[in-house]
Amino acid sequence: MNNNVFRNLSYGVYIVSCFDGDKFTGCTVNSIMQITSEPATIALSVNHSNYTNECLEKTKKFAISILSEKSNPMSIGTFGFRSGRDFFKFSNIPFLMKDNFPIIKDACGYLVGEIINKVETSTHTVFIAKITDGDILNNETPMTYSYYHNVVKGKSPKTAPTYIQE
Repeated sequence: MNNNVFRNLSYGVYIVSCFDGDKFTGCTVNSIMQITSEPATIALSVNHSNYTNECLEKTKKFAISILSEKSNPMSIGTFGFRSGRDFFKFSNIPFLMKDNFPIIKDACGYLVGEIINKVETSTHTVFIAKITDGDILNNETPMTYSYYHNVVKGKSPKTAPTYIQE
C-alpha cells in the first residue's frame, strides 16, 4: 500500500494546548474533525507517547489553535518536535489567552473544549469533546496538512498519525 495516499485526505494543522498543574503545554496535531454541530462536538487524536495526551487525560480540558497559511511554521516545529515534559513550549511563541487557555497569536481561529469520552487505538487516543467556546481570529486561509508538506516543506514527527519514514 502507498501510505502517501493519506496525505490526500483533508487535514488541518493545529496546536492543542492544555495544563499540567499550573503550567501549560501542548502539541501539534493534524487529526481533528467535527462530529456534530448541536451540541458542538469534535474528535481529537493524540499519540499515547505525547505529554499532551497525559495532560488531557488528567485535566479533561483544552484549547485548539487553528493555524493559517500565514502562521509561523516555527510554532509547528516547537510543538511537534519537542516534549513539554522538559521544555516550556510557549517561551518564544506569542500567544493570547481565551477561557484561561493559551492560543497561538497568529492562528486564524480557536476552539475550547471539555473531553466527554475517548477511544483507544494501538498508538493514539481519540478524545471526544464538547466545544464550549470558539471564534475566528482573522480571515486568513486555514493551513491544510497538504499545504504544510508541499509549500512549507514540513516534516511529520514519528508520533504523527500520518508519519511516513522517508
